[in-house]
Amino acid sequence: MKSQPVSWIGVLMSLVQLLVKELKKLGGGDDDVRWLVTSEGEDLLKEFAATIRKRRTCASGPAQQLEGWKRFYKKHFNLTLDLSQVKIPDHQEGFDRLLIVAKGLTRNQAYKACEKQFTCWSYPEDLDGAIKPDERDPKNGTYAIWVRDRIEADEENAGQSFNQRRKQKCQDENVLERMLHELKYFDETGKHLDIKNVTLTSSLVSDGAAVDAHWGDGRFFIDWCFLDDRRDRLRSRSVVSVSAEPSGSEAKQA
Repeated sequence: MKSQPVSWIGVLMSLVQLLVKELKKLGGGDDDVRWLVTSEGEDLLKEFAATIRKRRTCASGPAQQLEGWKRFYKKHFNLTLDLSQVKIPDHQEGFDRLLIVAKGLTRNQAYKACEKQFTCWSYPEDLDGAIKPDERDPKNGTYAIWVRDRIEADEENAGQSFNQRRKQKCQDENVLERMLHELKYFDETGKHLDIKNVTLTSSLVSDGAAVDAHWGDGRFFIDWCFLDDRRDRLRSRSVVSVSAEPSGSEAKQA
Protein backbone atom coordinates (compact mmCIF):
# COMPACT_ATOMS: atom_id res chain seq x y z
CA MET A 1 0.00 0.00 0.00
CA LYS A 2 1.39 3.37 -1.02
CA SER A 3 1.98 5.91 1.71
CA GLN A 4 -0.21 9.02 1.67
CA PRO A 5 1.18 12.58 1.67
CA VAL A 6 1.39 14.02 5.17
CA SER A 7 -0.69 17.14 5.99
CA TRP A 8 2.00 18.81 8.10
CA ILE A 9 -0.19 21.72 9.28
CA GLY A 10 -2.86 19.31 10.48
CA VAL A 11 -0.32 17.08 12.21
CA LEU A 12 1.39 20.02 13.95
CA MET A 13 -1.89 21.49 15.13
CA SER A 14 -2.99 18.15 16.54
CA LEU A 15 0.35 17.69 18.31
CA VAL A 16 0.24 21.14 19.88
CA GLN A 17 -3.38 20.72 21.00
CA LEU A 18 -2.62 17.34 22.56
CA LEU A 19 0.52 18.68 24.25
CA VAL A 20 -1.26 21.69 25.75
CA LYS A 21 -4.13 19.47 26.90
CA GLU A 22 -1.79 17.03 28.66
CA LEU A 23 0.27 19.84 30.22
CA LYS A 24 -2.87 21.43 31.66
CA LYS A 25 -3.81 18.11 33.22
CA LEU A 26 -0.44 18.21 34.98
CA GLY A 27 -0.89 21.81 36.13
CA GLY A 28 1.31 23.30 33.41
CA GLY A 29 0.65 25.84 30.68
CA ASP A 30 2.13 28.08 28.00
CA ASP A 31 5.49 28.46 29.76
CA ASP A 32 6.02 24.72 29.49
CA VAL A 33 5.34 24.82 25.75
CA ARG A 34 7.77 27.73 25.29
CA TRP A 35 10.39 25.73 27.22
CA LEU A 36 10.56 23.35 24.25
CA VAL A 37 12.55 25.93 22.26
CA THR A 38 15.34 25.92 24.86
CA SER A 39 18.36 23.63 24.60
CA GLU A 40 16.89 21.32 27.25
CA GLY A 41 13.58 21.25 25.43
CA GLU A 42 15.36 20.41 22.17
CA ASP A 43 17.00 17.40 23.83
CA LEU A 44 13.58 16.23 24.99
CA LEU A 45 12.17 16.56 21.47
CA LYS A 46 15.04 14.46 20.14
CA GLU A 47 14.23 11.76 22.67
CA PHE A 48 10.57 12.02 21.67
CA ALA A 49 11.46 11.54 17.98
CA ALA A 50 13.60 8.49 18.83
CA THR A 51 10.72 7.03 20.84
CA ILE A 52 8.30 7.50 17.94
CA ARG A 53 10.70 5.76 15.56
CA LYS A 54 11.19 2.88 17.98
CA ARG A 55 7.45 2.43 18.50
CA ARG A 56 6.84 2.53 14.73
CA THR A 57 9.55 -0.07 14.19
CA CYS A 58 7.96 -2.36 16.75
CA ALA A 59 4.55 -1.85 15.14
CA SER A 60 5.94 -3.10 11.83
CA GLY A 61 7.77 -6.01 13.42
CA PRO A 62 8.12 -9.54 12.08
CA ALA A 63 4.45 -10.60 12.29
CA GLN A 64 3.13 -7.61 10.35
CA GLN A 65 5.95 -7.75 7.81
CA LEU A 66 5.39 -11.48 7.25
CA GLU A 67 1.75 -10.81 6.38
CA GLY A 68 2.92 -8.18 3.91
CA TRP A 69 5.22 -10.69 2.26
CA LYS A 70 2.38 -13.19 1.89
CA ARG A 71 0.39 -10.59 -0.05
CA PHE A 72 3.47 -9.64 -2.05
CA TYR A 73 4.15 -13.19 -3.26
CA LYS A 74 0.50 -13.80 -4.09
CA LYS A 75 0.34 -10.59 -6.12
CA HIS A 76 3.61 -10.87 -8.06
CA PHE A 77 4.24 -14.63 -8.28
CA ASN A 78 0.83 -16.18 -7.54
CA LEU A 79 2.46 -18.07 -4.67
CA THR A 80 0.77 -18.95 -1.40
CA LEU A 81 3.49 -18.88 1.22
CA ASP A 82 3.53 -20.98 4.35
CA LEU A 83 5.82 -19.02 6.64
CA SER A 84 5.10 -20.98 9.81
CA GLN A 85 8.43 -22.82 9.64
CA VAL A 86 10.59 -19.92 8.46
CA LYS A 87 13.29 -19.07 10.95
CA ILE A 88 13.52 -15.33 11.59
CA PRO A 89 17.02 -14.11 12.51
CA ASP A 90 17.41 -12.33 15.83
CA HIS A 91 16.69 -8.65 15.38
CA GLN A 92 19.62 -6.24 15.60
CA GLU A 93 19.18 -2.54 16.23
CA GLY A 94 19.08 -0.62 12.97
CA PHE A 95 18.18 -3.65 10.87
CA ASP A 96 14.43 -3.16 10.65
CA ARG A 97 13.34 -4.36 7.21
CA LEU A 98 12.59 -8.04 6.81
CA LEU A 99 13.19 -9.65 3.41
CA ILE A 100 11.62 -13.03 2.62
CA VAL A 101 12.98 -15.16 -0.23
CA ALA A 102 10.54 -17.90 -1.24
CA LYS A 103 11.64 -21.47 -1.81
CA GLY A 104 12.50 -22.16 -5.43
CA LEU A 105 12.33 -18.52 -6.56
CA THR A 106 14.81 -17.79 -9.33
CA ARG A 107 16.62 -14.59 -10.24
CA ASN A 108 14.97 -14.55 -13.67
CA GLN A 109 11.52 -14.79 -12.08
CA ALA A 110 12.28 -11.88 -9.77
CA TYR A 111 13.63 -9.82 -12.66
CA LYS A 112 10.54 -10.47 -14.80
CA ALA A 113 8.32 -9.45 -11.87
CA CYS A 114 10.25 -6.18 -11.67
CA GLU A 115 9.91 -5.67 -15.44
CA LYS A 116 6.11 -5.85 -15.13
CA GLN A 117 6.15 -2.92 -12.69
CA PHE A 118 8.87 -0.63 -14.08
CA THR A 119 11.50 -0.38 -16.80
CA CYS A 120 14.57 -2.59 -16.23
CA TRP A 121 17.92 -3.23 -17.86
CA SER A 122 20.23 -6.10 -17.04
CA TYR A 123 23.69 -7.36 -17.84
CA PRO A 124 23.83 -10.29 -18.02
CA GLU A 125 20.44 -11.07 -19.56
CA ASP A 126 20.19 -14.60 -18.12
CA LEU A 127 20.64 -13.93 -14.41
CA ASP A 128 20.20 -17.59 -13.46
CA GLY A 129 22.66 -18.97 -15.98
CA ALA A 130 25.34 -16.30 -15.81
CA ILE A 131 25.60 -15.76 -12.05
CA LYS A 132 27.28 -18.23 -9.72
CA PRO A 133 25.30 -19.82 -6.85
CA ASP A 134 24.91 -17.50 -3.86
CA GLU A 135 25.65 -18.44 -0.27
CA ARG A 136 21.96 -18.08 0.57
CA ASP A 137 19.93 -20.02 -1.99
CA PRO A 138 16.11 -20.46 -1.95
CA LYS A 139 16.43 -23.88 -3.57
CA ASN A 140 17.20 -25.00 -0.01
CA GLY A 141 13.95 -23.49 1.30
CA THR A 142 12.30 -20.18 2.12
CA TYR A 143 14.48 -17.93 4.26
CA ALA A 144 14.42 -14.53 5.95
CA ILE A 145 17.03 -11.81 6.44
CA TRP A 146 17.08 -8.39 8.11
CA VAL A 147 18.49 -5.34 6.31
CA ARG A 148 18.64 -1.65 7.09
CA ASP A 149 15.46 0.16 6.05
CA ARG A 150 17.10 2.80 3.86
CA ILE A 151 16.66 4.18 0.36
CA GLU A 152 20.41 4.34 -0.26
CA ALA A 153 22.82 1.45 0.24
CA ASP A 154 24.68 1.44 3.56
CA GLU A 155 26.99 4.41 3.97
CA GLU A 156 28.96 2.33 6.50
CA ASN A 157 30.16 0.19 3.60
CA ALA A 158 31.14 2.97 1.18
CA GLY A 159 34.44 2.55 -0.59
CA GLN A 160 34.76 -1.19 0.09
CA SER A 161 35.29 -3.49 -2.88
CA PHE A 162 33.73 -6.88 -3.53
CA ASN A 163 37.03 -8.58 -2.71
CA GLN A 164 37.36 -6.66 0.55
CA ARG A 165 33.85 -7.62 1.62
CA ARG A 166 34.40 -11.31 0.86
CA LYS A 167 37.79 -11.35 2.59
CA GLN A 168 36.11 -9.95 5.72
CA LYS A 169 33.37 -12.62 5.38
CA CYS A 170 30.69 -9.91 5.38
CA GLN A 171 27.05 -10.83 4.93
CA ASP A 172 25.55 -8.65 2.15
CA GLU A 173 22.43 -8.62 -0.01
CA ASN A 174 22.79 -10.78 -3.11
CA VAL A 175 21.21 -9.83 -6.43
CA LEU A 176 18.02 -11.85 -5.88
CA GLU A 177 17.48 -10.24 -2.48
CA ARG A 178 18.21 -6.81 -3.96
CA MET A 179 15.57 -7.27 -6.68
CA LEU A 180 12.95 -8.36 -4.14
CA HIS A 181 13.91 -5.39 -1.94
CA GLU A 182 13.41 -3.05 -4.92
CA LEU A 183 10.05 -4.54 -5.87
CA LYS A 184 8.74 -4.59 -2.28
CA TYR A 185 9.78 -0.99 -1.68
CA PHE A 186 8.11 0.06 -4.95
CA ASP A 187 4.95 -1.76 -3.88
CA GLU A 188 4.86 0.19 -0.63
CA THR A 189 5.85 3.64 -1.87
CA GLY A 190 5.79 3.83 -5.67
CA LYS A 191 9.44 4.92 -5.43
CA HIS A 192 12.84 3.29 -5.89
CA LEU A 193 16.05 2.49 -4.01
CA ASP A 194 19.56 3.71 -4.75
CA ILE A 195 18.71 6.83 -6.71
CA LYS A 196 22.06 8.42 -5.74
CA ASN A 197 24.27 5.40 -5.00
CA VAL A 198 24.73 1.82 -6.18
CA THR A 199 24.25 -1.42 -4.25
CA LEU A 200 27.24 -3.74 -4.59
CA THR A 201 25.74 -7.20 -4.19
CA SER A 202 27.49 -10.35 -2.99
CA SER A 203 26.66 -12.09 -6.28
CA LEU A 204 29.34 -12.96 -8.80
CA VAL A 205 29.04 -13.37 -12.57
CA SER A 206 30.69 -16.51 -13.95
CA ASP A 207 33.13 -14.39 -16.00
CA GLY A 208 34.49 -12.90 -12.76
CA ALA A 209 32.57 -9.62 -12.41
CA ALA A 210 30.62 -8.49 -9.34
CA VAL A 211 26.92 -7.67 -9.69
CA ASP A 212 25.53 -4.27 -8.69
CA ALA A 213 22.12 -2.57 -8.87
CA HIS A 214 20.64 0.93 -8.81
CA TRP A 215 17.91 3.19 -10.18
CA GLY A 216 18.81 5.78 -12.81
CA ASP A 217 17.50 7.39 -16.01
CA GLY A 218 14.06 6.01 -15.31
CA ARG A 219 15.26 2.39 -15.18
CA PHE A 220 16.25 -0.26 -12.68
CA PHE A 221 19.75 -1.42 -13.58
CA ILE A 222 21.38 -4.78 -12.87
CA ASP A 223 24.97 -4.18 -13.89
CA TRP A 224 28.52 -5.26 -13.10
CA CYS A 225 31.80 -3.89 -11.77
CA PHE A 226 35.34 -5.14 -11.20
CA LEU A 227 36.06 -7.08 -8.02
CA ASP A 228 38.47 -4.44 -6.74
CA ASP A 229 36.35 -1.41 -7.65
CA ARG A 230 36.23 1.04 -4.73
CA ARG A 231 34.00 4.09 -5.00
CA ASP A 232 32.10 6.09 -2.42
CA ARG A 233 28.85 5.56 -4.35
CA LEU A 234 29.39 1.78 -4.56
CA ARG A 235 28.06 0.35 -1.29
CA SER A 236 27.02 -3.07 -0.06
CA ARG A 237 23.84 -3.59 1.96
CA SER A 238 24.65 -5.51 5.15
CA VAL A 239 22.46 -8.46 6.11
CA VAL A 240 21.53 -10.18 9.37
CA SER A 241 20.84 -13.83 8.60
CA VAL A 242 20.22 -16.97 10.64
CA SER A 243 23.62 -18.39 9.76
CA ALA A 244 25.64 -15.24 10.34
CA GLU A 245 25.51 -11.59 11.41
CA PRO A 246 27.17 -8.50 9.97
CA SER A 247 30.82 -8.73 10.88
CA GLY A 248 32.68 -6.56 13.35
CA SER A 249 32.05 -2.85 13.16
CA GLU A 250 29.06 -3.16 10.84
CA ALA A 251 26.71 -4.39 13.52
CA LYS A 252 27.87 -1.71 15.95
CA GLN A 253 27.46 1.08 13.43
CA ALA A 254 23.79 0.34 12.70
